[in-house]
Amino acid sequence: MSEIPGHIPAGTDLTGVRWLRSSYSTGANNCVETARPPAGRWAGLLAVRDSKNPAGAALLFSPESWTCFTAGVRRP
Repeated sequence: MSEIPGHIPAGTDLTGVRWLRSSYSTGANNCVETARPPAGRWAGLLAVRDSKNPAGAALLFSPESWTCFTAGVRRP
């Protein structure tokens, strides 16, 4: 089994990836954006980046890891 990379380096070409901003964003670019790379090395993973720095690195999560993370954040 190949190791899943932990981040996509800054400057990596993600042309064609559709980034979505959180519906909780205030419009002041102080939120995160997510994308699902459709093909290539990162297909099937969820990319997450800082909306204040769209040219910066993105973190990668498996769908299961992202679901666990968001469920944990929602818990009181």
